Amino acid sequence: MPRSVNSVASRRRRKKILKQARGYFGARSKVYTVAKNAVEKGLTYAYRDRKTKKRVYRRLWIARINAAARMEGISYSRFMHALTSDEVKLNRKVLADLAMNHPDAFKAVVNSVK
Repeated sequence: MPRSVNSVASRRRRKKILKQARGYFGARSKVYTVAKNAVEKGLTYAYRDRKTKKRVYRRLWIARINAAARMEGISYSRFMHALTSDEVKLNRKVLADLAMNHPDAFKAVVNSVK
């Protein structure tokens, strides 16, 4: 009985990895075994950093809200406490956008909760 090798599937599998490795430097984009390791590591970083990105943006929004709130004479923590007390349903992303791009609207929000 002759040996059966599914070369179509094998080639497709290798091509898929090499296509994902396009743009990598040197052997990482040319040699299958090296490319496979590089792609796996890249996908691991991508998964991890999708989580990290959420944390990074939240820190940025908090910093922007804090800076804008302090210009209005109130600290970030007191401002956020006042928002939750008055049941104002604005999240940090929206508040940071108001603070950066629409300072008059942000000032109105601060004055409404003071």
